[in-house]
Amino acid sequence: MDVKAAPNGVATIEDRILRITGYYGYYPGYSSQKSTTRSSVTRCKPGPNCPSSHSSISRQLSPLSVTEDSSAPILELQSRGSSGVCGRRVERQSRSGDDGTQTHPESSSQENGLKARCLSCTSMVLKTIWGLLIILSVSSSWVGTTQIVKITYKNFYCPFFMTWFSTNWNIMFFPVYYSGHLATAQEKQSPIKKFRECSRIFGEDGLTLKLFLKRTAPFSILWTLTNYLYLLALKKLTATDVSALFCCNKAFVFLLSWIVLKDRFMGVRIVAAIMAITGIVMMAYADNFHADSIIGVAFAVGSASTSALYKVLFKMFLGSANFGEAAHFVSTLGFFNLIFISFTPIILYFTKVEHWSSFAALPWGCLCGMAGLWLAFNILVNVGVVLTYPILISIGTVLSVPGNAAVDLLKQEVIFNVVRLAATIIICIGFLLMLLPEEWDEITLRFINSLKEKKSEEHVEDLTDVSVHLRSRSRVNGTVSIPLA
Repeated sequence: MDVKAAPNGVATIEDRILRITGYYGYYPGYSSQKSTTRSSVTRCKPGPNCPSSHSSISRQLSPLSVTEDSSAPILELQSRGSSGVCGRRVERQSRSGDDGTQTHPESSSQENGLKARCLSCTSMVLKTIWGLLIILSVSSSWVGTTQIVKITYKNFYCPFFMTWFSTNWNIMFFPVYYSGHLATAQEKQSPIKKFRECSRIFGEDGLTLKLFLKRTAPFSILWTLTNYLYLLALKKLTATDVSALFCCNKAFVFLLSWIVLKDRFMGVRIVAAIMAITGIVMMAYADNFHADSIIGVAFAVGSASTSALYKVLFKMFLGSANFGEAAHFVSTLGFFNLIFISFTPIILYFTKVEHWSSFAALPWGCLCGMAGLWLAFNILVNVGVVLTYPILISIGTVLSVPGNAAVDLLKQEVIFNVVRLAATIIICIGFLLMLLPEEWDEITLRFINSLKEKKSEEHVEDLTDVSVHLRSRSRVNGTVSIPLA
């Protein structure tokens, strides 16, 4: 077996050894060609500026292209290695890209969560602000209505005519609602279309003549009785007493709902109803059961009772209503009052039960002011349910009691003795107890348990802080503390 000589004339033993051992990819003159190949190859770091793998390999191994076929596996291995490295790099880049795309949904979800929290906080703040404004508006309108009635009675005492006149103003409820719809809604509707949409409170067929007489008549009568008895009570009692007694309607609503609608029994509301009845008796006793006082208390309690019956029957036959349906219903009551109840003040006029000299002598300013504030009160009560929490509307109603008391004190029309003051406070407390939700006991227990858990956690943290402090002191003093358990 001949051995080729190297270019320098020295036989290479390396070629011999490689051939004997069967080195994969051996060819004659391998050692001599390897030195020239190393000198001709220029290596570069992989990157965008580095030439492609196949082109670099062909340039590096181009002198070997005319050699034996055993050089082909070397080319294949080197190309596979380079392609494997490039594949790994591409795979890493794709993985990093995938990781980047996976992090985007997490960050976007966090941003959405923050936006949702900000929106909820903003809506809560807006509801609270609207609630405070509605509370002030409701209480002010009710106090203003009551005080204007007292002023009107000085020169003009026709309570049923005043009731009929103010109820006719309910016709403007739906136009006010439709004006708000035009100002705020993005998709405007025609008045007839909106009227038909809101008339679904009477049923799927809308408002028919039969339903108009069947459903509107009893509610219109109860509405008129409520307002008429309230005005009669204001003639016998002060505005503070009447407004306090009218707050008993919440207790009557609960009792009627429990009996008629089979609502859930709640002990706290029974206590509130008992407090309301106690306040009524004490209010009558405040003037030593004087005749006018007893009659005035009876009128005020009757007004609260008819108001409670109106609300219970509304819930029974018509269910819940949105703002548009409530506006439609109240306007319908105004139309019914104008058409069918107008004969009553005419009869009272000719029988001289409620008589006035001429229409020019009527106190139109006070009458319009009373009717306008009464309409504003009804609108605010229904708008407040949409804009804020319903409980704030009830708080605005009960705040009319101290409002009327302040006005009566300024006008020096009332002298508060201990019994009257205690009766007013008891009725107001009973009214506030009626505002408690049905799950108030569970909510209270959860709140107490959460407070207990917080106190126990704080106690454990204090104990751990004290133990750590004692251990550090013992280590400083050179002693070791041994735990007992």
